[in-house]
Amino acid sequence: MSHVWVSVVMVPFDPASELAGFTAGSAGAGAVASFTGLCRGESKGLPVRALVLEYFPGFTDAEISRMAQEIAARFEVDALRVVHRAGRVLPGEAIVFVAAASAHRRASFQAVDCLMDYLKTDAPFWKQEESDGGAVWVEPRAQDHQDKARWETK
Repeated sequence: MSHVWVSVVMVPFDPASELAGFTAGSAGAGAVASFTGLCRGESKGLPVRALVLEYFPGFTDAEISRMAQEIAARFEVDALRVVHRAGRVLPGEAIVFVAAASAHRRASFQAVDCLMDYLKTDAPFWKQEESDGGAVWVEPRAQDHQDKARWETK
């Protein structure tokens, strides 16, 4: 059985501290892979002032936890950690941190990649980008859906 921790937070977090704590708690693993997503400073040629992420407390956490449990079991990882921001995120701040620990590297890489594809396309967040041109809602791109389709089982 995998250990899965999911946190949706409204304040900035330190990905390096998250990784250090996760790695320290994964002493028996042979591999730890991680990904940190940052708020971009530019989008479509315009400076980004902020990315605002809305969510439903309780529901969003539960859905991410459900998917993380499925992915942990699918790739046989020992532990999986997700920290996801909500609220107003400024350029350069971390939006998401995902880490997986497993016996071998491939499982950790695949679990992190698969979970990120889910978070980009299907996690229950609503994103609005604020720029000099105004505020626009952000939807997953066609490439995001193609990336996620790689993981669908036949």
